[in-house]
Amino acid sequence: MPSQKHWSADIRPAAVPLRTRVGDDELRAALLDANLPTLLASLAQLTGDGTWLTGRFRPTSALGVEDHDSAGLSPELAHELREEALTVLRAWHDGAFEAATPPSQERLVEMLHLSLGSSQKMPADIGGLLAEELGLIDRDVVPDALLTERHIEVLVVGAGLSGLCAAAKLKKAGIAFTILDKNPAVGGTWLENTYPACGVDTPSHLYCYSFAQSPNWTRYFAKRDELYSYLDEITDTFGLRAHIQFDAEVESMVWDEEAQRWHVTTRSAAGTRETYTANAVISGVGLLNRPSVPAIPGLDSFAGPSMHTACWDNSVDVTGKRVVVIGTGASSMQLVPAIAGKAEHVTVFQRSPQWGLPNANYMRETSEATRTLMAHVPFYMGWYRLRLVWNFGDRLYPALQFDPAWPHPERAVNRTNDKHREYLTDYIRSELGDRQDLLDKCLPTYPPYGKRPLLDNGWFRTVTRDDVTLSTEKVVEVRPNSVVGADGIEHPADILVLATGFQAVRVLGPMEVRGRSGRSLRETWGEDDARAYLGTTVPDFPNFFLLLGPNTFAAHGGSAALTIEMQVRYVMSLLLKLESGELSSVECKQEVFEAYDRKISDALTNAIWAHPGLTTYYRNAAGRVVIPMPWTNVDYWHMTHEPDLDDFVVVPGRRVSVGAAATAPAT
Repeated sequence: MPSQKHWSADIRPAAVPLRTRVGDDELRAALLDANLPTLLASLAQLTGDGTWLTGRFRPTSALGVEDHDSAGLSPELAHELREEALTVLRAWHDGAFEAATPPSQERLVEMLHLSLGSSQKMPADIGGLLAEELGLIDRDVVPDALLTERHIEVLVVGAGLSGLCAAAKLKKAGIAFTILDKNPAVGGTWLENTYPACGVDTPSHLYCYSFAQSPNWTRYFAKRDELYSYLDEITDTFGLRAHIQFDAEVESMVWDEEAQRWHVTTRSAAGTRETYTANAVISGVGLLNRPSVPAIPGLDSFAGPSMHTACWDNSVDVTGKRVVVIGTGASSMQLVPAIAGKAEHVTVFQRSPQWGLPNANYMRETSEATRTLMAHVPFYMGWYRLRLVWNFGDRLYPALQFDPAWPHPERAVNRTNDKHREYLTDYIRSELGDRQDLLDKCLPTYPPYGKRPLLDNGWFRTVTRDDVTLSTEKVVEVRPNSVVGADGIEHPADILVLATGFQAVRVLGPMEVRGRSGRSLRETWGEDDARAYLGTTVPDFPNFFLLLGPNTFAAHGGSAALTIEMQVRYVMSLLLKLESGELSSVECKQEVFEAYDRKISDALTNAIWAHPGLTTYYRNAAGRVVIPMPWTNVDYWHMTHEPDLDDFVVVPGRRVSVGAAATAPAT
């Protein structure tokens, strides 16, 4: 699909406002759509006047994670705020004054707290993370200009959200790199997944790079085409396309200790193999890239179109057809409401019900006025994102920790979590309307957020339709024209859809990766028990780095982009040690890895994902939690911000100054 090409000129850090003159009428009209807490924080930063947030316009607390556009102000006060804002913004656009000195980290924390109107205490040590997200502090590690004569080569596996971020930072640092991707184009997840209504369940303004934000998102929660377009344009904006080898699926990686290099073999769709060598490898393949296909008797006998949601066949028309969907996870919750009413009948087989969270912005498009504010009000885009960083991130973390004194552990992990259960139960009841007979099928028995939280796409209303059947029976057989449940009922089917998720715990899928000892990662981990220090590096595998590796998914809330950027900074800090010639290789010490692994295990025993009433793709066959991160985002930011070389076995290199001849690394 061709890119929409509507971002390139505007992709930038939010701390770089465009001083482009906007007409008074246009700006006044845009301010009518303003999120007032965001506007107040923007004005406070622009002018340096804290009374915007503490005076008569002080925001009240929001309900849940809603945007709270009104800030709790009366219509009269809101009108006064907009008029005063117009005066200030007009003066700034006319060059009447310069933006105030950027706020300190301590002040940023205070400003965010005030803009949220929150009674919940915000961690004092979040200031550095906020400053980076707002672009006031450069998240990148700066190369030493005097030590860049000796160059390394890096291979990046994957051209999706992770790989493109790593590549952009390698390019900025001047480190030679090549991206290998099995697909014919960039995008990763957002290239491969094209099923109807496919989209992100993280707000668009948060699900993007902090260094490449855009005012032009057309939806608050972007759909697949726009997400793909964003990544496609990132590729060109940062000059990455020439570095990509497409149709190059990595089969194996072998570390050569003597040469201090990786030998990486790829295979094309036609079967052609190529071998690349590099000093370091960054895996950007993520966790959700290999579809999980259940072993159902007769699956291959189905006569009609059959597809996994991750391999959607866009030539198939569901109109007037009987569609059977197996699975009720994130993709199913998006897909089923989108095809119900077009298909003659939709039958859904559900293993377990899901908590569906309402969000007023989920189906909303952004207005032209909102996009004007994002583009032309200084710091507005950054503060809108910053509020999301907290509201969709660490805000929820305390509600997901076990309270040993809580008397009802079977239904919730603490009192706050139980309040969420009550609220969401009432929501499901209201959505089912007069079909309360479906409540037992739709109401989970496990605590909210124990599985991946899903945003309601109209799911509960959809299952009440006369042309939709929700079955809680196990699928026991697929026949050429039907699917049979454990109750013996045969459900006619013209089209079969597997919404059965991914092999998430089988990290790195079919790749063979052999380290210093010759032992493979698969032998080290087993089939489904990946472990890594900070989710990033593994003993015996020098100069090999994982992005979105095991136990890095912020299941309590956050953004994959945020986690990726934190990891990339960490990895870049180590790669610059190699690039300078100071080191030839770095490998996590076994004892450091083991201590961290114990810390992970201890933390997870206190987290909701260890609840005994759950079955979830977060766990492997032995029940160990492999996917979620047990820390807050700010905890992980501190852990990954500056690597400690004492955590690594290092092989010295040979430092060279500008003008000196490069020499082979010491081994």
